[in-house]
Amino acid sequence: MDHGGYRPPEKRRKRHCAIFSVVAVLLIIIILVVVLALTYRRNTDKLKPTFIARCEEFKGYDCEKIWSTFEQAYVGQDPCNVSMGAYDPLIAAAPFRPACNRMMFWSKTKEVVHDFTEKRDCFLTLEDTLLGSVLDGLTWCGKQGSSETFTAGCPGWTDCSNNPVRSFWNRASAAFADVACGDVTAMLNGSITTPFSPTSIFASIEVKRFNSTMMRSLNVVLVTQESTVTNCTNASLKDLQKELDEGIKYNCKEVAESQIQECSSNPEKPCGACW
Repeated sequence: MDHGGYRPPEKRRKRHCAIFSVVAVLLIIIILVVVLALTYRRNTDKLKPTFIARCEEFKGYDCEKIWSTFEQAYVGQDPCNVSMGAYDPLIAAAPFRPACNRMMFWSKTKEVVHDFTEKRDCFLTLEDTLLGSVLDGLTWCGKQGSSETFTAGCPGWTDCSNNPVRSFWNRASAAFADVACGDVTAMLNGSITTPFSPTSIFASIEVKRFNSTMMRSLNVVLVTQESTVTNCTNASLKDLQKELDEGIKYNCKEVAESQIQECSSNPEKPCGACW
């Protein structure tokens, strides 16, 4: 009897198990690749509709053109090599306009500031403008060799200084500060040891752009809480005064966050009376 084609049952089982394992691993890899591709695609598809929908809340703008100009700043670029200047055409497409006596700057007080401006139409922050509004809270970047916009796998704020998100906010902040006029207000955090931090956008970019030919005064509202650790005599605020152009009057007032919240909920109370 010829036994040449005979394979013991145990060897056949091992061979089948090995083949099955290889197929299973390949299937898992394929599924992961598809899921990741769909995730990137889904994330990409979400950004433009959000941008356009927010943009259309502002009348008189060509939102498709603004989106196209926005994309040109970073699409196809190394996500760690997008400079502030890359957004110059975007700023030109939707320029900031002066809102004298109503412009509000902030540092480490975003929640309290925007809770106030949402309830009371007294002040205008960068995030209340078209460009600030459409991109607030969003993440985006491009990839070299790609024509797509990505919202996942992008560098974080501190991963590299010239990432698309950080460069945009730096450029937009500079442009917003360039048009600051009249009596300008800034809400700073009284619960940290350095309310005027030299590394903040407010200190490193915005204050340096304030112009005495347009601005009359800077009124600092130092937001305090029970855990307040500083006041208007803080050394960093002395540094702020030194940074201001001669001719810009400086004022500082300590105001409890609870007072600001109470005032924002009372439409009959003038905004100036909130502090």
